[in-house]
Amino acid sequence: MIKAGKKLSQERRLALIGFLFVLPAVILFIVLVFIPLLQAFYMSLFDWSTIREVKKFIGLKNYIDMFHDPKFIKSVKVTITWTIIVVPSIIFFSLLLALILNLKSLRFKGLFRTIYFIPVVTNMVAAAFVWRWLFEPTNGVINYFLSLLHLPQPGWLADPKWALPAMMIVGVWKQIGFAMVIFLAGLQTIPRDMFEAAYLDGASGVTMLRKITLPLLNPTIVFTSVMLVINAFRVFTIPYVMSAGGFTYGEPGGPLDSTRVFVIHIYDYGFRQFELGYASANAFFLLLVIMVATIIQFKTLERPFEY
Repeated sequence: MIKAGKKLSQERRLALIGFLFVLPAVILFIVLVFIPLLQAFYMSLFDWSTIREVKKFIGLKNYIDMFHDPKFIKSVKVTITWTIIVVPSIIFFSLLLALILNLKSLRFKGLFRTIYFIPVVTNMVAAAFVWRWLFEPTNGVINYFLSLLHLPQPGWLADPKWALPAMMIVGVWKQIGFAMVIFLAGLQTIPRDMFEAAYLDGASGVTMLRKITLPLLNPTIVFTSVMLVINAFRVFTIPYVMSAGGFTYGEPGGPLDSTRVFVIHIYDYGFRQFELGYASANAFFLLLVIMVATIIQFKTLERPFEY
């Protein structure tokens, strides 16, 4: 009876300690996430502008007007284009690098991993300014080398056809190291015995990749793809800085809205036109899209596996 009482008392203490650890996280979530989320939704139901004193309740009108806004349609198309091209490119190149850097015979692995990871820890604003200089149409380094090879020199950031592809290159460069490290961690959890057994059975490298590596790496691929899609939908710094923030090539998202990703669209209405109600409605639409995209990825990509 005494032992049972001691055991019950110990369980209560552990429960209390767990509660004390969880409580601050819950409070922070409520204060920093839930309350601002409710406030933003409340604002989206109003004709809310910082330059007008009266806030008029308009219900779902902001959401209805959103789908009739040509700039909204344009920003959605640009964001989807960015996601469709950048995310698969990052997954392909980072997985290829991870497979190479996971080879036993490769020397200086630590050096190569550091080199490829440097863009991840590089300040994105500073890096974007450097890339903007590299892509400068008249005096940029990239066009200089293209001229040496007698190849066409695009207008890059000043050309609506080339501005978005140039920024996509930077987006891929920035995140390859992040995905590579995750894939390396996933590869190192796969037991070596499986590869050795497959090798003894006469399986080729391609067969082992298809039948062992990729199936067992699927949870890592799902996680990485979800993170990259979320990052793609909320990309802002690269197109904002490289479109010169409104100083060189026109307004943020230029030229001619060719790089107007969805977060720049929200920023434009919220902090340049001061239409906070309409911007909040757009932000909630973005939240919904990210949630749906995440659910679809988990449903379509996730596969059961066992060692």
